[in-house]
Amino acid sequence: MPLYAFRAMDLAGHIVPGAMDASNSADLEMRLRRMDLDLIDFRLSAQKDVAFGKRRVKRADLINFAFHMEQLTGAGVPILDGLADLRDSLDHPRFREIVTDIIESIEGGQPLSVALGHHDEVFDSTFTSLVRAGESSGRLAEVFRNLTENLRWQDEQAAQLKKVISYPLLVLVVVLGVMFFLMTVLVPQLTSFIANMGGEMPLHTRALIFVSNIFIDYWYLIIGVPIVATFALRAWLRRSEEARLAADTLKLRIPLIGPVLHKMILARFATFFGLMYASGITILESIRLSEGIVGNRKIAAALARASQLISEGQGVTGAFQQTGIFPPLVLRMLKVGETTGDLEGALGNVSYFYNREVKELIDRVQSLIEPVMTVVLGLMLGWIMLSVLGPIYDTMSTLRT
Repeated sequence: MPLYAFRAMDLAGHIVPGAMDASNSADLEMRLRRMDLDLIDFRLSAQKDVAFGKRRVKRADLINFAFHMEQLTGAGVPILDGLADLRDSLDHPRFREIVTDIIESIEGGQPLSVALGHHDEVFDSTFTSLVRAGESSGRLAEVFRNLTENLRWQDEQAAQLKKVISYPLLVLVVVLGVMFFLMTVLVPQLTSFIANMGGEMPLHTRALIFVSNIFIDYWYLIIGVPIVATFALRAWLRRSEEARLAADTLKLRIPLIGPVLHKMILARFATFFGLMYASGITILESIRLSEGIVGNRKIAAALARASQLISEGQGVTGAFQQTGIFPPLVLRMLKVGETTGDLEGALGNVSYFYNREVKELIDRVQSLIEPVMTVVLGLMLGWIMLSVLGPIYDTMSTLRT
């Protein structure tokens, strides 16, 4: 359906801009009227994603949706009434449009999971599969409660991941900026003073001048090459599946950061696998859905291999063990869960253990980065000071004699 950018008026008389998919202008007016909005004017939008401040639905919006549905379904409120209440309380134009479309789909006879599946850019396959399982088992309120908790947990994980990556990058940028300033501004002034004094300069001073000249003569390459290389790498990753697999494998091997990422991925897998299994989704389907959750092609390929082995008749523990990507703790917990029949509890223990270990690793990485960067800066400044003050001291000693 085409996308219309519109301006409408709500019951309070406020102008509400937005964008909505509709078959034609009459369909647009009817959809807005169901949202208690009166159409003022509209135009056919050429862009599908951005119009009149249309925003992407964020994880916080999904958390609000899941929490709202948990509260209302748990209290026995009909789904349509709950969705209508949620729609009326939303300030997000795009999300309000999506909820309106979900209401129309349910009124047309579709179940909630199918209506959510029409908007897979917002509700992924895991979300809709869990809702479908909740509808089948009559535990929809429990599913929404689990979804709320896990979406909040995902939000915390994203914040931790941002913390472990952004801080080292920030410190690295500062160190490189200081180095660039020293080599292009400070060192040339000091070395020109040393050259005017005459005498033979030691090797480390000549090396400093050589490096400084590289920065001065080829500064555009030093700045430009990393930028061009970054864009070229991103283009290559977009076009090549092998490149993406190699990049994801490399991420897990980066010193300090790689182990943190690996444990975060395992915690995410254990959490969602346990949630889906507890909701009544089969093991094979849970593994298949988990492939899109882990966010790493190396581990996703291992999950696909495990799924294939299980479908061929192997046990869960044996299949995961043959992939070679899961550490002994995960395998041990899976074996205990498989033996006792409490696979959900075993996966919960894995998630708890790795969540705690991730937090400890992040604190450890940050505590190591600060002294490492301090040592690097100290060595750099020491080299510059030795290269500059050494010849000056030698010259002054010669003058005294």
